[in-house]
Amino acid sequence: MSAEAGYGTQPDVLAALLAVIGDAGTVLSYDEDRSFAALSLGRFGSVGSSRLDWSGVEVLHRSPAFDGDGLRGLLRGLTRPDELAVVFWSNLAVPSLALEVGLVARHAEAILECCFACWVYLADSGSLIEFQDGEGFTAGRVPE
Repeated sequence: MSAEAGYGTQPDVLAALLAVIGDAGTVLSYDEDRSFAALSLGRFGSVGSSRLDWSGVEVLHRSPAFDGDGLRGLLRGLTRPDELAVVFWSNLAVPSLALEVGLVARHAEAILECCFACWVYLADSGSLIEFQDGEGFTAGRVPE
């Protein structure tokens, strides 16, 4: 079984979100996902199976919020609405999505409902937001 075969086995999880944003969002191929992950998630260590290790990383903000308003607030403080964002969910079964930050903010609830954990890579500013359901958000600079 190739890596491609195991990627995106649950695209239906994004169906409602994609129905609203249409062509404004791009579902990433496995290779694109891995390329963006190498620039962001892959530069962090991990704690357990699905949490990033933020020790030694420039943390910009922590928030106990775990809802769409919390994500929108972080995005307003960190970036411009037209910046490229890549949303990763906690496993490769839900395909990663590239879209403008303004659309992430507009559809924050739907994005967070896709899975119990996700990460939003802000490509232009080199920042990453981690979401863990029930625990909140952490935002920081991606290590070099």
